[in-house]
Amino acid sequence: MRKILAGLAAAAVLATAACGDPATGAGDGGSAPAGSLTVLAAASLTESFTRIGKDFEAAHPGLKVTFSFGGSSGLAQQITSGAPADVFAAASPKTMQTVVDAGDAAGTPVTFVRNQLVIAVPKGNPKAVAKLSDLTRPGLKVALCAEQVPCGAAAKTALAGLAVTPVTQEQDVKAALAKVKLGEVDAALVYRTDARAAAAAVDGIEFPESAKAINDYPIVALKHAPNPAAAAAFVAFVRSGGGLKVLTDAGFQKP
Repeated sequence: MRKILAGLAAAAVLATAACGDPATGAGDGGSAPAGSLTVLAAASLTESFTRIGKDFEAAHPGLKVTFSFGGSSGLAQQITSGAPADVFAAASPKTMQTVVDAGDAAGTPVTFVRNQLVIAVPKGNPKAVAKLSDLTRPGLKVALCAEQVPCGAAAKTALAGLAVTPVTQEQDVKAALAKVKLGEVDAALVYRTDARAAAAAVDGIEFPESAKAINDYPIVALKHAPNPAAAAAFVAFVRSGGGLKVLTDAGFQKP
């Protein structure tokens, strides 16, 4: 059965790539995606994918999209452990590679956006954080993502040569940002998009070192997708002009 599903998934991906409409995900003369679709996506995609999911549902009446957002490494582990899902969008190629190596990707993942770190501080920047090296100041409470998740790996690269001791290491970027919003830390390294989404509560401070720690975001339909046709259509929709506009409006960079 798994081989049959794998064949269907691969066929759907090829059919969509060959004759699909990237704006709708519908193929020439083919039936529109229907049923349910499960998408596992990096936490930093929460706002953008929620919007894209609603647009996708509007384009395909009767189709229901369900998202599971979290740390990319944890989501990848769920997929390789057999959790049913149709699409995976990760915050780094390294995390996506674990899914590819396990044979769970239908085709080759494609980078659809990029993201960059900023320093998130409480609104008004009460500790006057101005640059990355300020995070080494004694008494300044800093939150980072855990090193095994993409935002943590990017932070480690950006912080190379600086002795920053975080008071907490979180499993995804939203959790690190929440520490700032709750006033539990003075600063956190998060993605530009997350700081922008929380602009009412935090300020995002750009720093030049982030240029060496930009994350590519790959997306792929999964090999054992319960709904392979909808999975292929959703990937095409994300990569369409409409999907890219939602993402770039949120602060993501074009690949």
